[in-house]
Amino acid sequence: MVTATLISIGDEILIGQIVNTNTVYLAKKLYEIGIKTNQMLTIADTPQAITQALDQVGSTTDLVILTGGLGPTNDDVTKHTLCTYFNDTLVLYPHVLEHVKKILEKYTTTSLNKKNKEQAWLPEKATILNNQFGTAPGMWFEDDQKVCISLPGVPFEMERLMEDVVLTKLQKRFTLPFLYHKTVLTHGLGESMLAERMETWEKELPAHVKIAYLPSFGNVRLRISSEGTEESWVKDEVNTQVEKLLPLISDFFVGYETNSLEEKVAHKLTEKKATLALAESCTGGALAATLTALPGASAYFLGSAVTYATKSKEKFLSIPKALLDTHGVVSAATAAAMAKGAQEKFNADYAISITGNAGPTAGDPKADLGTIFIGIANSNTVWTEQFQFGNHRKKTIQKTIQKALILLLKEIERSD
Repeated sequence: MVTATLISIGDEILIGQIVNTNTVYLAKKLYEIGIKTNQMLTIADTPQAITQALDQVGSTTDLVILTGGLGPTNDDVTKHTLCTYFNDTLVLYPHVLEHVKKILEKYTTTSLNKKNKEQAWLPEKATILNNQFGTAPGMWFEDDQKVCISLPGVPFEMERLMEDVVLTKLQKRFTLPFLYHKTVLTHGLGESMLAERMETWEKELPAHVKIAYLPSFGNVRLRISSEGTEESWVKDEVNTQVEKLLPLISDFFVGYETNSLEEKVAHKLTEKKATLALAESCTGGALAATLTALPGASAYFLGSAVTYATKSKEKFLSIPKALLDTHGVVSAATAAAMAKGAQEKFNADYAISITGNAGPTAGDPKADLGTIFIGIANSNTVWTEQFQFGNHRKKTIQKTIQKALILLLKEIERSD
């Protein structure tokens, strides 16, 4: 099995100034072509740190991918360090210099300066990976033992280089197995209880089929995976085991996670040519943000009323003050009125409402901290469910979003 080590270079990552999304992306893309990541390192922008990291991974990996430190400023030392490490010399690449000029002319008002010109001086032994979207090209070093690739740290530049150049070159360079996994999404039962149900099934799994439990916010994903030289055989092995698993967990089975829950919702609504509206209170628009993060959401998503204050529920959703006073804002009655109000105001086929005490303090003293009500409405009916998600605000909001999407999927499937 070909293994990879990912090295992220940047003080901004180490001090928590930015989130390192590059390693997640790289590990996923490498796995898709049959390369397993065995370690991830984050190091400082210094020659010593880079050299030490390369020495550390040594012969323990077949592939090293470094990201970051290729810019035009003095703190970008990756290129010079790699040149020294591989006993190389810098030479001018005219086509890279021309590309840098064009990038500056197209996107900036800055004229070419000394630092920009230096980006066209690159290691002579390296294969240069042309970066269409930035001024720093990637570099590919190779010997008999391993491949070392240096990529820009800017995520969209790195991703384009991977997809346009690097992945194809890796598939040609290495003999790779076919990796396949199928992820079963469950909701409402903890991983220990699932494991108890699945104990006999798990013990009888063939050695080449693996199971991984991936819990998060009320869901547990079960990833069943295998690998081999023949694609059809590997897929058949995994699918056979999944078929044996499903009857054991059928009452908590949501679907196959080829996509996220919001993608499943988007697919269902698009398929039915149906529309959706929201009325959010304690989640503050987080559900709307989750849905609209997907491209093409305007085809089914009409809008959201973030009625955080009690008065906004009265004004924008036409909820009677008497209902709010009698039942409280965190109640089944209010959730139902919010859902129906959103469905009617936006003239949507479906509507979701959310109201609750997400913490750390209770906005409505009539309901316990962590109490959440979710309402689902269509043109004919409205129904609600109550949940207790605890007093951790961030977790409560995330659990609420996941549960709301699952309830909507159930409602859509009921009307299929």
